[in-house]
Parts: sequence; C-alpha cells; structure tokens
Amino acid sequence: MIVVSGERSKKAKKMERLNSKLYVENCYIMKENERLRKKAELLNQENQQLLFQLKQKLSKTKNPNGSNNDNKSSSASGQS
Repeated sequence: MIVVSGERSKKAKKMERLNSKLYVENCYIMKENERLRKKAELLNQENQQLLFQLKQKLSKTKNPNGSNNDNKSSSASGQS
C-alpha cells in the first residue's frame, strides 16, 4: 500500500506541475490576446479614418465646385 500511495503522490505532483504550466501559458495567451485586440481596434479606427478621407477626396473630385453635372443638362434643355 505504501507503493500505491507513493505513485499517487507522484502523479498528483506531476498533475500540479502540468496545471501550473498550463495556467502560466493561459495567462500569457490572454495577455497576448488583449494586446492584439487593442492593436486590431486601433487599426480599425485608422481604416475608418482613411475611408472617410478617401470618400471626401472622391466627393471633391466628382464635384470640384460643389455643383453637379445635372445643371448642365437642365440649362441646355432650357435654351431650346
């Protein structure tokens, strides 16, 4: 019986070491996950800002003076 309890003790210690190792690894993964989540959030904000700027530039390119092409067609029809 002493041998059996000794084996259980070894197994229990081995499981405790494994549990500790996995706990530390899990903490590292959670910390890395949080870092990556924050980085993704910043990249998303940057992407939204760039998209907004691109839309503004495209809008100015289409209508440089704030007018649109519909005014030309209506003035041409008014001349006839």
